[in-house]
Amino acid sequence: MNLFRKILLALSLALGLSLAQAAGSGYPLDRFPTAKLTDMAALQNGAKLFVNYCLNCHSASSMRYNRLQDIGLTEEQIRKNLLFSADKVGDLMKVAQSPADAKAWFGALPPDLSVIARARASHDGSGADWLYTYLRAYYRDATRATGWNNALFENVGMPHVLWEMQGMRGVTIEETKAVKDAKSGAVAGFQKVTVSFDAGGQRTETSDKLEGRFHHEQRSVTLGKPQGGTLAPERYDEAVADLVAYITFMSDPSARSRTQLGVWVLLFLSLFTVFAWWLNREYWKDIK
Repeated sequence: MNLFRKILLALSLALGLSLAQAAGSGYPLDRFPTAKLTDMAALQNGAKLFVNYCLNCHSASSMRYNRLQDIGLTEEQIRKNLLFSADKVGDLMKVAQSPADAKAWFGALPPDLSVIARARASHDGSGADWLYTYLRAYYRDATRATGWNNALFENVGMPHVLWEMQGMRGVTIEETKAVKDAKSGAVAGFQKVTVSFDAGGQRTETSDKLEGRFHHEQRSVTLGKPQGGTLAPERYDEAVADLVAYITFMSDPSARSRTQLGVWVLLFLSLFTVFAWWLNREYWKDIK
């Protein structure tokens, strides 16, 4: 009986976690272009972006530099262009920054990104969808210590490390809230609160009372157009897609070879089935 209760408790916790993940932040996920996962040029560019922009703070301690040969890079290319925080091509992709410094600067230790593409998967979309949306959802917020906020991950501690490429932009957040009576606690009406941040991060807020009672609580986020980036919006999206493709590859480097091997295994099993059927027929045809 105790075992049965433990199983029920485990299932309840798993269901609660799934529902929490499904709820997310309420910001819709954009679909990651999956064709990037088989594009060697995109994966190589993503590896370069990862080493230059992510590996300064985040480690990928389950990934070795020499696995980059799986995306078409030679040892010489890895050593000359990507080996900044290690001595050997066979070393793990660890960050040079100490945990103590990371906690002092960011308030928490930046997570390891080895399997982040798996960890961020939910009912809303894949981990690649989440990362692709997250890296394109930053906006300026001068009220934050970093000067940045994120529409998908509200009050995120990580600054926008790719801001020079994307540029700076503002946001408009509209929220319909219920106004409750101070004594009874019953809903007495609704108000619309609009919070805006300009491209410099300056905050403004307005509040309007909504007439009638046929409203419901809701929230919408509208990101402004980036300004002053070194890349056009379409080019920035391409760069982010390359980076996410590499991070997704990194979470399962053997996925491509397993898929190729799986095709041959299925072909072998199909051929084996034909021979097994033929042998079975020959064996039983004279037995009545």
